[in-house]
Amino acid sequence: MAKVRIGIIGCGGIANGKQMPSLARLDKVELVAFCDLVEARATEAAENYGMRNAQVHANYRDLLEDTSIDVVHVCTPNKSHARISIDALEAGKHVMCEKPMAITATEARAMVEAAKRTGKKLSIGYNNRFRNDSQYLKQVCENGELGEIYFAKAHAIRRRAVPTWGVFLNEEEQGGGPLIDIGTHALDLTLWLMDNYEVKSVMGNVYHKLSDKENAANVFGPWDPKEFNVEDSAFGFITMKNGATVILESSWALNTLDIDEAKSTLCGTEAGADMKDGLRINGEKYGKLYTTKPELDTGGVAFYSGDDESDSDREARLWIESILNDTDPEVTPVQAAVVSEVLEAIYESARTGQVIYL
Repeated sequence: MAKVRIGIIGCGGIANGKQMPSLARLDKVELVAFCDLVEARATEAAENYGMRNAQVHANYRDLLEDTSIDVVHVCTPNKSHARISIDALEAGKHVMCEKPMAITATEARAMVEAAKRTGKKLSIGYNNRFRNDSQYLKQVCENGELGEIYFAKAHAIRRRAVPTWGVFLNEEEQGGGPLIDIGTHALDLTLWLMDNYEVKSVMGNVYHKLSDKENAANVFGPWDPKEFNVEDSAFGFITMKNGATVILESSWALNTLDIDEAKSTLCGTEAGADMKDGLRINGEKYGKLYTTKPELDTGGVAFYSGDDESDSDREARLWIESILNDTDPEVTPVQAAVVSEVLEAIYESARTGQVIYL
């Protein structure tokens, strides 16, 4: 195909902040249709990013009827991810769905099966894999420089950054709070770096400790305790089938100064790595301990910062290239489904007090 024709479903914050700007910068992409329940948002998106005569819809099924559309990007609240993605796959479209894949493991598996059944590509918007530090560390791991990675931490900790807009605080629409919102990024990144998706068991705790506070300090302004019905923090202990351990920590509000988001710490038999102060690799050589920090910034020349892509631009480019070249997407639906299974298991473990075996 000469150009990949794309339709956007959901023209809110993530579409405007990430998806549409990155897609619009690609030469082989045409944004030809836009859909949002608030039609004015779809109209504005079409004016800002669309081709001439781009279509505007309030019902996503109308967009899917357009047989000229090759790809659909699903940028809606979590609750509708599975339904819209499966409908789009069944309509013959490749699908990029924003994270998390779905709000239940059953829905995530149904998405995987729909992609297999239709032969269409499905990927999930885990853009933190495409950062410079993530890409570099992935090469380190693939080259075996860390040895066997048997302990890891997935960090998604905010001190006070509760998103107070949209439906973030609505459990029915989102499926949960920081665990499913930002914990999902940290877990995806960590499992991908380890290249380990064989989960044995999961334990978890979920907390509603700070959500009831009135006029609380918050980056995005005070939240309404009456509307805050998702957790404010959640933690998981994950045991892999090969014996490796992963600790997942997530919060929107926690009394701590140890804050990190979408970061990983890896400990292997030959070396370790973390992303807490830039990318650091540590180990032992010649009887001495060492710590190194790769220089990932290609800048340094006055008035020129290099030609590095942003993580979102790299994500968009590689996704489109997978369609043009008929290769697997960088984020496969099977990988993303494992993340959804683990998140659900943490919630279930917290609810029941039991270890959940997968």
